[in-house]
Amino acid sequence: MYQAIVFLPLLGAILAGVIALVGARARFPGKGPVAGAGDTAAGHGPHDGGPGAHGGVIHSSHHEEDAHEPAATGSRTAELITTTLLVICMILSWIAFVDVGFGHHEMRVPVFTWMTAGDLKVDWSLRIDTLTAVMLVVVNTVSAFVHLYSIGYMHEDPYRPRFFAYLSMFTFAMLMLVTADNLVQLFFGWEGVGLASYLLIGFWYHKPEANAAAIKAFIVNRIGDFGFALGIFAIFMLTGAIDFDTVFAQAPSLTGKTINFFGWQADALTITCLFLFMGAMGKSAQFLLHTWLPDAMEGPTPVSALIHAATMVTAGVFMVARLSPLFELAPNAQTFVTLIGATTAFFAATIGLVQNDIKRIVAYSTCSQLGYMFVAMGVGAYSVGMFHLFTHAFFKALLFLGSGSVIHAMHHEQDIRNMGGLKDRIPYTYIVMLVGTLALTGFPLTAGYFSKDAIIEAAFVGKNPMALYGFICTVAAALLTSFYSWRLIFKTFHGEPHDRKHWREAHESPMVMLIPLGFLAAGSVLAGLPFKEIFAGRGVEGFFRESLAFAKSNHVLEDMHHVPLYVGILPTAMMLVGFLVAWHFYIRRPDIPVDLARQHDWLYRFLLNKWYFDELYDLIFVRPTKWLGRLLWKSGDGWLIDGFGPDGVSARVLDVTRNVVRLQTGYLYHYAFAMLIGAAAFITWFMFLAGTH
Repeated sequence: MYQAIVFLPLLGAILAGVIALVGARARFPGKGPVAGAGDTAAGHGPHDGGPGAHGGVIHSSHHEEDAHEPAATGSRTAELITTTLLVICMILSWIAFVDVGFGHHEMRVPVFTWMTAGDLKVDWSLRIDTLTAVMLVVVNTVSAFVHLYSIGYMHEDPYRPRFFAYLSMFTFAMLMLVTADNLVQLFFGWEGVGLASYLLIGFWYHKPEANAAAIKAFIVNRIGDFGFALGIFAIFMLTGAIDFDTVFAQAPSLTGKTINFFGWQADALTITCLFLFMGAMGKSAQFLLHTWLPDAMEGPTPVSALIHAATMVTAGVFMVARLSPLFELAPNAQTFVTLIGATTAFFAATIGLVQNDIKRIVAYSTCSQLGYMFVAMGVGAYSVGMFHLFTHAFFKALLFLGSGSVIHAMHHEQDIRNMGGLKDRIPYTYIVMLVGTLALTGFPLTAGYFSKDAIIEAAFVGKNPMALYGFICTVAAALLTSFYSWRLIFKTFHGEPHDRKHWREAHESPMVMLIPLGFLAAGSVLAGLPFKEIFAGRGVEGFFRESLAFAKSNHVLEDMHHVPLYVGILPTAMMLVGFLVAWHFYIRRPDIPVDLARQHDWLYRFLLNKWYFDELYDLIFVRPTKWLGRLLWKSGDGWLIDGFGPDGVSARVLDVTRNVVRLQTGYLYHYAFAMLIGAAAFITWFMFLAGTH
């Protein structure tokens, strides 16, 4: 069963990829399988970047012709194959969740020996425990609904087989990551989801913005992955192994050991965990390495839901949970995790306050919620962090797909300032978006209420030096989250329509898009209370068993149940205040936000420009790198190597031979004159030589 869960998406990706190649050959005979395979960009993006999209431009007559191309051969077949296989995986994942979590049937499923080099032996095997089972449910449930939703959302795109191949390939890579039994296999899945996200973000690769966003995501993640690789190297150096069981067994013996790090004797476990967390910072878009996530919204909306809401960005959280036996022995690293998570939760929420692109608002919300998860990991409440990961997957995927339904209804418009009054035109989408917003803001009895409040309580009772900072930031972020979430709802669905033409033409999405929204809305409510006891209650250790570390010295899970009453009420109070302020600003007195932005223009621009991180990184890293590259190109390669190296030598030889050739004129008197000059020179030399003796 477990091999089927992991490898069925790979089968779907291969079959869809073959269909895409066959379709490309049929469309462009004689030009090979790649020609035209991505002409979706400006001409084909039906929703997020196609003609008429917010900021979309048709760049050439070629695209104008392609805009009405028929779908590639086998598009429907590719959709049905990949979606059916993912639905099967989803059902099997829920069966595995019950079997492993409640039936205590953990296992290790060997597949084959991958590589052997000296002391390094890497087996490809599947580690099936409770932590894996939770992730299998999250990944395959969201992926199945995204596949189904994409059938309707991408129906105008002529290159759907390629899109569905990428989606299934991403799902396979993510499944390899969460079922990994060793660090090398984990790194394979880690890099696989990075590659798939690059391909999906840049799916419409003739669109410059999509290209730039894909490259940015790839490069920023490589920075984090460099640290992750160093962490893996350090673990192998310290333990001589990379499989989790051996590493965890040896971890207690590593306490007190040091590593010479550029002349500094650093604590071995602390520096190793910091390197590993650097990878998590990149993949999960944490503070300083967060800049790629909002730009990734240039990809199709289903991509945003699959990669940037529920699965890939949670890989960093999963990795910290998987390596919790190491982090528990490195309290300084845990403190740093708490610091970064809390800072991200607050920082991203402040930016979300003033954004106008409907998808970017939800993207910054994702950034902020990932910060919550890392706060839980940092204070040692790993199961609570996984609880929020579990619930967040449902309501954040719902909000992204709901945003896609709004964009679909508004003829590709993404700016909420051009919307308004849509609740009467698309009531179903309005209701499910309300459910997602209630869950995100922590309304009582929704899934987010139980998981988010549990994190805030865990931060309050946490023992590390940054726990109080984490508590303050998460409470403040709860207020800001409520405000910008309701701002999105009010400006999109309430008030007077700002674009009456598109408002009149707005209509509900097709049923194939609405069904996934309904299931995810149900999950946004039902993923909370029924699972609270096994994730954040007294049944945690019995449910997760050996898959998570439970420190005996840190009773955070026990202390959470004895927090003061005001701590339990505070998140709900923040949610209510945020709602009331947003209602006052955008329903009762919509002139107030305009006046505030005008009065505090510097603050408004600071937040609107995302704390100027992109500009800062451009100044510190991008421009110097370009300058260095241009210097090495022009001066190093052009002037030095070409001027004095092989190219220079060959050029001088040509110059010499070109001049020597001029001596061969073919006239007899030139040769006779040369002979006379030579004879005179010889005689003169001979006379002077004889005179010296």
